[in-house]
Amino acid sequence: MEKIVRQTMLYDFYGELLTSHQKKIYEDAVFGDLSLSEIAEEQGISRQGVHDLIRRCNRIMEEYEGKLQLIRKFSETKEQVEKIRSLAVSADPIKECGEHLAQISQICDCILETL
Repeated sequence: MEKIVRQTMLYDFYGELLTSHQKKIYEDAVFGDLSLSEIAEEQGISRQGVHDLIRRCNRIMEEYEGKLQLIRKFSETKEQVEKIRSLAVSADPIKECGEHLAQISQICDCILETL
């Protein structure tokens, strides 16, 4: 399951950098859940060719992530926003307001630094 989530995130961030042929085959395999044989027959290429192309797409997108770190930054920012939400919801407006505001301010500073 984690592999599919990773592939989906890679495609969301870097899919537009693939060729239209690569995108079509990758979408059919990952999102359409078609077998390699089904894709090969539809595209007029070998099953091995489909397998190699999917692996190449994964490698290309992983290389982009290695250089740009967009997924990592997105995940970190998402975690920080969830912390802010949790602090805002759990805050006792009278007793802990100052403490929570200070924590929220720190998290916001951290988010702004990564952007």
